[in-house]
Amino acid sequence: MSDTPFGFGLPPEEPEDGDEGKKKDQQSGGGQGPANPFGFGGLPGAGGFGGPGGPGADNPFAAMFGSLNPNDLGAAFQQLGQMLSYEGGPVNWDMAKQIARQTVAQGTADGTKDASVGPAERTAVQEAVRLADLWLDDATSLPSGAGSAVAWSRAEWVEATLPAWKELVDPVAERVGTAMGDVLPEEMQAMAGPLIGMMRSMGGAMFGTQIGQAVGVLAGEVIGSTDIGLPLGPAGKAALLPVNVEAFGKDLGVPKDEVRLYLALREAAHQRLFAHVPWLRSHLFGAVDGYARGIKVDTAKLEDVVGQFDPQNPEQLQDALQQGMFQPEDTPEQKAALARLETALALVEGWVDAVVHAAAKPRLSSADALRETLRRRRASGGPAEQTFATLIGLELRPRRLRDASRLWASLTDARGVDGRDGLWAHPDMLPTASDLDDPDGFVHREQLDFSELDKMLGEAADKPDLKKKDEDKGDDTE
Repeated sequence: MSDTPFGFGLPPEEPEDGDEGKKKDQQSGGGQGPANPFGFGGLPGAGGFGGPGGPGADNPFAAMFGSLNPNDLGAAFQQLGQMLSYEGGPVNWDMAKQIARQTVAQGTADGTKDASVGPAERTAVQEAVRLADLWLDDATSLPSGAGSAVAWSRAEWVEATLPAWKELVDPVAERVGTAMGDVLPEEMQAMAGPLIGMMRSMGGAMFGTQIGQAVGVLAGEVIGSTDIGLPLGPAGKAALLPVNVEAFGKDLGVPKDEVRLYLALREAAHQRLFAHVPWLRSHLFGAVDGYARGIKVDTAKLEDVVGQFDPQNPEQLQDALQQGMFQPEDTPEQKAALARLETALALVEGWVDAVVHAAAKPRLSSADALRETLRRRRASGGPAEQTFATLIGLELRPRRLRDASRLWASLTDARGVDGRDGLWAHPDMLPTASDLDDPDGFVHREQLDFSELDKMLGEAADKPDLKKKDEDKGDDTE
């Protein structure tokens, strides 16, 4: 059985031994969750839900029902009823939230448990973000984008980011749900209505279980609301997770206050970018949606599943979802959507890296060490990177991040802070993937392009006056 989410194949750059290594870790008891954060395995470390190799290791139903002891039997059947009666969109988000909260409650592999954030921690985060914003004023022309600073527990992160995950995942899941209803001949669809409805309900539960597990695992890893380069939290809220910030800085030998401040700089820089570049969020999410529209379904395999579907054996639908039924199309449009998203994310992360380094370097002795630690964290592909990579087949390679950061630094030297940040005015002004290979060439060429643009704008501004003069002459002639 494949470990890939929704039955998708792995992205081309996926390390060959990546999943094998994760499987070995899981088998040895060292893993935090399933081999893939979007897999259907049991909830990480769950006693009543079954861990790896236990009753929840094969499907979400066993994960939900656990060992079916008498005390849990009523709740188990209640969950089954909710699953079969679900009539919402392509993902059962109520189930996703429930699974995510249960996953968070189990704690992480290192034994760290979630905890409510106390007043002292909230104050520390607010002060760190406030100071970070002051430092960033010297490093970027974009004003503060954080209307407030919040300290979240892992459970609060789950609640706050689910709306963004819904926007990201629904387009992919919609393709699958539509395919389930389209594989039957039209004349049979009316007769098979109840069966199709049941399959869609089960599909929504399957996706809900996958997403819930993924978000729950991510909550144990992420530091703020923008770790993967996307604004997952509410607009204008700079957020840090104190328990994860402490875990991040545990073995670095850097004072806790400096770690918190450096991470606050990154969060605050992301907030500035997304608050004052209004097209950026829709550009990124639109690229995800464009990629999702290119997902195709192996209709022959799906027809076999529909023809043999047994309502008393819903696990077979899960098996089908994991056996390579859904694959991204290898089309120019699909490749373009993925390239557009990869490049945009690299530019976002590169800009944040360059701006934060400029703000922190003169003030924090640990700036270089923290910068390199975060780069290595991205390169090693923690849960945040792996989840996003497996969700849409995207891997933000560290080479692109470093190239993007170097390009933004070169632009700062050549054009100043205002000239660099002015490129965010329109997506067509940003560097392309090929420009990341030659940052110096882009800087030089862009200077020429701006002069040409000024000339074109000047000519366009003169044309209405010329046209008006011609019209006036025509009026005089009459």
